[in-house]
Amino acid sequence: MSMLDKLKGLLKGHEDTARQGVEKAGDALDAKTQNKYQSQVDTAQQKLNEQLGTQDRPEDRPPT
Repeated sequence: MSMLDKLKGLLKGHEDTARQGVEKAGDALDAKTQNKYQSQVDTAQQKLNEQLGTQDRPEDRPPT
């Protein structure tokens, strides 16, 4: 069993909390780097959410 599988098992039923944690960590990193790496952080957040199965719901996305 891989580390990702174990993590997915632990997160089962707590997908919203995991998504919020990913967003909060990304926002903190953006703040520390003064948004210098914002596009890379956003991509990493998106990929992590895809792997964990906690993709943003359309109503959670900021308007473009």
